[in-house]
Amino acid sequence: MARIQIPLDALTSRLNLGDRFSSMRSTSLTQRFSNLRPLSEFFDVKRFSKPANFGETQSRVNYNLGYFSSNYFVVFLMLAIYSLLTNLWLLFDIIFVFGGTWLVSKLEGRDLEFGNQRFTTSQLYTGIYIIAIPVAFIASTFSTFLWLIGASGVTILGHAALLDKPIDEAFSGEAV
Repeated sequence: MARIQIPLDALTSRLNLGDRFSSMRSTSLTQRFSNLRPLSEFFDVKRFSKPANFGETQSRVNYNLGYFSSNYFVVFLMLAIYSLLTNLWLLFDIIFVFGGTWLVSKLEGRDLEFGNQRFTTSQLYTGIYIIAIPVAFIASTFSTFLWLIGASGVTILGHAALLDKPIDEAFSGEAV
């Protein structure tokens, strides 16, 4: 049976994902959060309005996604923390996997002797994942991930579409 090969380069090159995420990797957390906009500007109720047409919606979204990018990242983090705090099975599973792999890595390749038993690192990693995978299914990891993507998209894109540009920016793109 022949394998199906998907040309991922062709798909990702059109979306320009490599360039978009490379800037995020090269910035530190302090630089990332240095351009947080104040809450009074982020929640300026006087600037919320329904866009007149799709072109205006696109213009608002493009401007606001760039201007409030750090604020939107904080919104995403807050929704992610909320989803973990409301899904304790998933929180336990994540802590269990990271804590277990950290403890096994502290052995530095040596076997773990527990009483008369001797466990190799591969047995310990296998044991971690034998426990973690069923717990991940119980925790409904996939549905939590989809909820996070949906809630973030609705919140962020809704804010970006409804918040009008400032007056000085609204006329900067027009020809005089």
